[in-house]
Amino acid sequence: MKQKIVIIGGRDNARFLAKSLLTQKYHVTAINKDYTCCTSLAEIDGLEVIHGDGTKPYVLEDACVDQCATAIALTHRDADNLIICELCKRQFHVQKTISLVKDPEKIEFFKAMGVDAAVCAVSTVTGIIEREALKNDIAALLPLGEGRVSVADIPVSADAAISGKSLSVITFPADTVVGCIIRNGKSVIPGGDSVILPGDRLIVITSNANSTNTIQALTGNTAMPKVI
Repeated sequence: MKQKIVIIGGRDNARFLAKSLLTQKYHVTAINKDYTCCTSLAEIDGLEVIHGDGTKPYVLEDACVDQCATAIALTHRDADNLIICELCKRQFHVQKTISLVKDPEKIEFFKAMGVDAAVCAVSTVTGIIEREALKNDIAALLPLGEGRVSVADIPVSADAAISGKSLSVITFPADTVVGCIIRNGKSVIPGGDSVILPGDRLIVITSNANSTNTIQALTGNTAMPKVI
């Protein structure tokens, strides 16, 4: 019997994660209060999609969250993610809860509140950058499911097609996620309303098969950026 996993919230992150989990033969349900996002998620074969606010118990009940082994909260608000995990764990008795956390200082608090795993993209991506910086820029591929993905550091020039645009209006190739924006030496967790500025560096996670398309879409050329 397939293990059931529910993903609540998120945009590109939810899409990328759902496709990965489905290839690993999990039964996956996605809950999202953004109708446009639900429409996009519904294009994924085998994914059950529910339009609704995952912080509401009746929405979780309709999604049969009590039958899920794992709940993953990916909304852009830490408070909402904590509420979702608390509801899933205490009211619906989900065995494992995982939350995305924007503020790395909240990780220990989330764990103290009973969240099984709190993941901060800033900490994760920064750790990757710091580790790989010590390897003399040797390219590394990270295994994911049955395929492989690359994590690329893509600089944004003033004449880049994406410069001055928000992430919500940029069309990305399939299996591509902007995990972090490096701006003036600081890490910024992107949201749909984040505007890409000249001089930014995008930490992009993409499938190896789509890396060329991703680079061309973001920079206008196919020159290989630094892969970390």
